[in-house]
Amino acid sequence: MKTAYVLVLAALATGQAWAHHSFAAEYDSSKPITITGAVTKVEWTNPHARLYVDVKDDKGTVTNWNFELGGPLQLNRLGWHRESVKAGDQIKVEGYAAKDGSNMANVRNVIFADGRKVYAGTQGEGAAPQENAPKDAPKENAPKGKDSQ
Repeated sequence: MKTAYVLVLAALATGQAWAHHSFAAEYDSSKPITITGAVTKVEWTNPHARLYVDVKDDKGTVTNWNFELGGPLQLNRLGWHRESVKAGDQIKVEGYAAKDGSNMANVRNVIFADGRKVYAGTQGEGAAPQENAPKDAPKENAPKGKDSQ
């Protein structure tokens, strides 16, 4: 019984590690992007939270982008909350494009409609330097949400 328990734990741990990736495996730090649009969906899940944003080009064509942020625990420590960003919010995203050219990016900062620029908690091997990553999220920079003071 003890062996079966250890095997199950090992399989679960391996699956989690296998599913996670490094920044450098999926994103290109030499391809910074800045995109503005309307949030369509927020996923507050591990290992990374995600924002989906409708972006309109010069011709009026709308494309939905998938943006990867840090994990929920890391975002909480930076002052983010599940309600910090909601569908319909207009935001600007600064980040790094996917290597495969898809409409996906790793987020460095989110700039809210009121001008607040907030670090999105992404980091890892191959990630670009963290120019504004706070050691502790200051209250004046933290995203507003239901749990904010």
